[in-house]
Order: sequence, then C-alpha cells, then structure tokens
Amino acid sequence: MDALELRLEPGFNVLTGETGAGKSIVVGALSLVLGGRASAEQVRPGADEAEIEALFDVRSSDRAMAMLDAAGVASGGELVIRRVIQATGRSRAYLNGRLCTAGELQALAPELADVASQHESVALTDPATHLGYLDRFGRLVPARSELAADVGELEALSAELRAARELERGRGEREAFVSFQLQAIDALSPRPGELAELAAERNRLRHAGRLHDITRRAASRLEGDDALCDELARLASELRAAAEIDPALDDVARAVDGCWTELSDAARAIARYAERAEADPDRLSEIEDRMYRLEGLLRQHGPTIEDVLATRARLAAELSRLSGVESHVADLERRRDALLAVAAERARKLSAKRRKAAEKLGAAISTELAELGMGGARVVVDVALHGGDRAELVVDGARLGQDGIDRVEFLISPNKGIDPRPLRRIASGGELSRALLALKRVLAECGPAGLYVFDEVDSGVGGAVADKIGRAIGDVARHHQVLCITHLAPIAAFASAHFVVAKESAGGIAKSSVTRVDKKDRIAEVARMLSGAKVTGASLRAATELIEAARL
Repeated sequence: MDALELRLEPGFNVLTGETGAGKSIVVGALSLVLGGRASAEQVRPGADEAEIEALFDVRSSDRAMAMLDAAGVASGGELVIRRVIQATGRSRAYLNGRLCTAGELQALAPELADVASQHESVALTDPATHLGYLDRFGRLVPARSELAADVGELEALSAELRAARELERGRGEREAFVSFQLQAIDALSPRPGELAELAAERNRLRHAGRLHDITRRAASRLEGDDALCDELARLASELRAAAEIDPALDDVARAVDGCWTELSDAARAIARYAERAEADPDRLSEIEDRMYRLEGLLRQHGPTIEDVLATRARLAAELSRLSGVESHVADLERRRDALLAVAAERARKLSAKRRKAAEKLGAAISTELAELGMGGARVVVDVALHGGDRAELVVDGARLGQDGIDRVEFLISPNKGIDPRPLRRIASGGELSRALLALKRVLAECGPAGLYVFDEVDSGVGGAVADKIGRAIGDVARHHQVLCITHLAPIAAFASAHFVVAKESAGGIAKSSVTRVDKKDRIAEVARMLSGAKVTGASLRAATELIEAARL
C-alpha cells in the first residue's frame, strides 16, 4: 500500500520542493477531509480506493466541541476525520469512526482549518464570518452578547404574542367548542378505575340467576341437614377428646378444628351472597348505559379514564386562557414594545461602534497589504443595514436579529482605480493569498480555525517583500498552527519546521515523499531554493545567513 504521512508541528510549518514534486497533494488531501468534492481522478490508476485521514486537536474550539456533541460524536478533545474515495468516484466520510456526510464536514471546516490558495479559502472569504471578525477586532463581543440576550427574549415574546393573537381571532368558536367538550366530560364525572368496577358489576348481574343457584346449594350443603360443617364439628370434637388421652393427636385436632371454623365462616358468607344474588334488570340497564357513554369519552380522549381527566384539566386551563386572552395580548404587546425599545438602542449603539471599528480594521489590513507588496490595494470593511422587509423585529427600517441590525463584508480593491469587491472575486491566487494573510495577521487572535494553510502566497513577489511575507506568517504562527507551501527561500527561512516534498518513479508510477529536514539538510534545501538545482558554497552561506536572520 502506498502511503504518505505528514506530522505538522506547532507554529510555522513550511513545505517546499521542486516544481511538480507533489506539494499540492497536501492541500488537495486537506480539502477532501474538510468536505471537498471527491472524484475518481483522485484515486491512483490501478488502485481500488484512496484514503485520507487527518487528526485535529479541537480542545481550543468550543464551537467545534459543541457541534461534535450535537452530532453524537465522542471526541475527548481529538477529532479524526477519514475520507475514503472509491475508484468509481463514490466516497464515504467518518468522524471519529462514525459515518457522516460531506455537509457535516463542511460545517466543521471553519473551526478546523482555513485554506488560502488559488482554488479555495474556507472561512475568511465567507461573508457569514465577517461580522464575527469585526466584533472581535473591535472588542464588541460583550455588547453583541447583551443584545443577543434581549433579542432572544424578544423573539420568545413575539412568538407568544403571535400565538395569543391567533387564539384571540378564533376565540368565540374555540370557546364554544372547549365548553362543549368540558360539559360532555363533566356530565359523566368519570372516576379513575370506574370502568373496571362497572364491568365487574355488569358481569355479576348478567349471571345473577346462576350465581344465586350455585351459592344457595353450596350454603345448604355446608350448613343444612347432614351438612359438612356439622360432620366436621363432630369429627373435631372426637379428635379433641382423643388428644386428651394422647397429646400426640393435639396438632391434628387443632388443625381439624381450624378447618371447621374456616368452613363455617365460608358457609355463612356464601349464604349472605346467595341472599343478595338476585337479578336486577334496572341496575344492569343503568350500568350498560353508563359504560356506553364512558366508552364514548374514551374514544374521544382516551384510551384511559386518566387520559380523559387529563384532557379535562387541559380544556379547563384553555378556557381560562380564552377568557383572559384580550388582556394577555395587551400585556404581551406592552412588554414587547418596552423590550424592543431597549434592544433598539443597544443595536444602534453597537452599529455605530461597528462602523468606527470597520474604518480602523480596513486601514490596518490595507497597511498590512502595503507591507506585503500590494501598496495599491485597499480594504473596505462594509457595514450595511439588514433589509427589514417583512421582518417582525425592525429598527430604523433594518431587520433586528441576535447579531444586531448590520451585515458586514470585507471588500478589497487590489489596485488603485478599481472599485472594492468581495474577496471571492479576486482573480489572482497570489493576490488572494496575500490579502488573506494580511487579514489573518491583523485578526490573528480572533480566528476560529486552528490550522492556517497558505498556498501561492509568494506568487509574483521576491526580495524584500518575500521577507516581509515570511515575517507576517511568523506572526500569525504565534497564535495558530500554520502550513505554508512556498518556492521562496526568504519565506521558508522563517519556519520552525521545514518539510521537503520529492517525487520519484518506480515501475512507471510517480510517487511523492515528504521528509522533515533540519540543520545541514535544511540549509541545503534553502540553498537549492536560492540557486536552483546546483547548490554552491555561496548559496549555502546565503541560506545560513537567511535562516539565522529569520531567528532574530
């Protein structure tokens, strides 16, 4: 089995190698474990399937931990994502061994890694994340949380108010219906266990004649002429007399005497039952009528009388609410309006602070871009009001949500004279990578993703700009794990862990390998990047100086 393993280290990891050595394999593999589209072309010819596996430490991401818990994935702070692609193009994905969908991987992706390359960027180009970055940059998260609490209460009040108004609109008809149902239940006043009692009594009345005959005959045989009780009484008396002669018979005499006592009691009870066991057609009719009506209630509200009584309690409570629905609606409206006024003021203040923070953030990112060789670039952090059409909660014509009344998007003008446009529309992979690097450097302490990947960040630059890019990535790596794929020695010199990709052919099939280099091997690789395939003494000395300068 052909396999390739890359163990990234904390801080700044760099991946270098000859053009065509296979450096893009890493970015492609990472894309797949983050929910990217799989295809049959990604499986080596002749192989049945390809498998990609990545291990992430998610302990620092509360959101990732919460998402895993919600999905029923036990993590313990670690997440293993495995993606298996078959030669047919079909694929399967697993989270800690549990089968999952590509959509679940895509939802987790922003919390795990952010990939900046010519082909994709997972998080920072998504406008849905921009408001969060701005609020973290402007230290506005506490204010947004206070507003979110108010809006959450407002939404609950609004939902309750909608339900109350709906109840008010259908009040008359509903009141009549509920009253009718209550009257039907109260007319019978059912008791728990009553149906079983009635069924037993009905059964006795239906067989009253037979029960009377059986019990009358039994009572006669037990206590009539030559009755069993009399015979047993004589036998008990004789045994008691015998026990006086021989105490060994005492236990037997007492046992027979006890049987006589119990049989006599039973005989009297049977006789009393026989006296009562008479047919009563009126009572039987009454019982059958009540059971029929009770069973009708059970069909409506059952299957048990306990269920009927629970329904009665619910209907009574609803009738009480209906009688006070008008005052309840008025109270809810007063509470909602008062809270909306408080939330609206919070939202306006938060919006004003966001606009000030947006100016500072745009200027800071533009300054970073100038440092990275994009002096003509300008970033605008656009803060605009949400459209309020058909929204239930509206402030100054804008829709009010738990994030406030604003929508935020990062726009960039790569060169002077070009209108700012969304990051996704930047055509150049190098420009996109550097723009995202500038964003990440300014927002280094705000980003959710644990791993940042920079690919083609060195496109079209060199010299002093490459040095500045390397330093910028080094700054980001103080807060996040970073992987940078580069052809420039001044960038590679800043890495804390250096990996080299090499390609070789075996049996007509090209294979790539990744090796961590250090000390002399690392100097040799940086020297190769400086001078090309032929490493000279001068290039080795230059590489040594670059690496040592990067440590300062």
